[in-house]
Amino acid sequence: MRDYLLTLCVTAAVTYLLTGPVRKFAIATGAMPEIRARDVHREPTPRLGGIAMFFGLCAGLLVADHLQNLNSVFELSNEPRALLSGAALIWLIGVLDDKFELDALIKLGAQMISAGVMVAQGLTILWLPIPGVGVVSLTPWQGTLLTVALVVLTINAVNFVDGLDGLAAGMVCIAAAAFFLYAYRLWYGYTIEAAAPATLFTVILMGMCLGFLPHNMHPARIFMGDSGSMLIGLILAASAISITGQVDPDALKIFEGSTREATHAALPVFIPLVLPLTIIAIPMADLVLAIVRRTWKGQSPFAADRGHLHHRLLEIGHSHSRAVLIMYFWSALIAFGTLAYSVHSASMWIVLCVVALSAIGLVLLLLPRFAPRAPRWAESVVPPRYRRRKRVPVVEAAPEPVVVEEERIPVPAGINGSTAIGNRARFTDRRKAGTPS
Repeated sequence: MRDYLLTLCVTAAVTYLLTGPVRKFAIATGAMPEIRARDVHREPTPRLGGIAMFFGLCAGLLVADHLQNLNSVFELSNEPRALLSGAALIWLIGVLDDKFELDALIKLGAQMISAGVMVAQGLTILWLPIPGVGVVSLTPWQGTLLTVALVVLTINAVNFVDGLDGLAAGMVCIAAAAFFLYAYRLWYGYTIEAAAPATLFTVILMGMCLGFLPHNMHPARIFMGDSGSMLIGLILAASAISITGQVDPDALKIFEGSTREATHAALPVFIPLVLPLTIIAIPMADLVLAIVRRTWKGQSPFAADRGHLHHRLLEIGHSHSRAVLIMYFWSALIAFGTLAYSVHSASMWIVLCVVALSAIGLVLLLLPRFAPRAPRWAESVVPPRYRRRKRVPVVEAAPEPVVVEEERIPVPAGINGSTAIGNRARFTDRRKAGTPS
């Protein structure tokens, strides 16, 4: 864990320190597009934040390669190199898009090629654990198609949710934290070496997001752009692919004991199939709704609009910061709720806690619809939105008094034009007394 914390801190530090110079570089190169109709910010903001995030990724992999406990990941697996190859390609396309606004089909093709590069180097889904059926081995073509589909969906889901300051980076950081705990448990709890790459990928992803968030929180000084959103989406997808299709279910030794014990023990096998979907449940729901909404209107699925979930939160009446926090809350609840259930599936308290927190989340979500008014004694501690409006009495304006100018008697001025009994005399020549004319 100490090596993981060191990798996390180095990645976050490099990303944080490079974001400032990258912002100046983006301003100098003109990577500050005009405000579009769907944007919620009011001033042009530089992009290209993905440049700092990519160098943070490189720094994290370099440090991990020189650590004794993490060096085995690079020696026993080719997945880190596969991830770096795919990430470099998608990052380069994102940088070009942030500067020149590439066509959506070009970006889609680049996403598929990046996924194909990772598949060619061994980062692919080999089998799927399906409840009720067991472990199903996939042919190379099936594994390739499923891997490419998962990468493309995850990248676009993260890209679609990147609409508010700090939203995408925070949600991906929450997802990476939940995924890291799950992968770390598989590696050290079940001594499965195949889970080590996913553990490393997620801790580096957390460092990238944490290092970028201080610059991206509202009001944001820089955006990650497509170079950042597609990059973190690809790393999240690579983590899910690594742990879903590479971990051998037989290594968990789940077929021991009674049927009930085997059923509960089999959850760590089936959770990798569900956890990636729950981690990106909010972005994926936004993606599906956007495609359905645009197709229903006869538009292209890639056409931009203001119908995303975060836009709807703003329309309901939430502030910018509160909308981001609500999205954080639901992402954490779904991801960590699934993670807790995979650890203690027999505990009913986990289900009850998730239900209770869901109810609290719904109340917070719909709070602006009701606009409740606080009692008089609590108005000093609640936001102005929930205070009662005070009635101001209408007072008729009094007529303005008529000013009569009095005749002023000139008073002789003293030294420097001052007098002891009247106003300062208004001389046109304000030179001091005694000075030569």
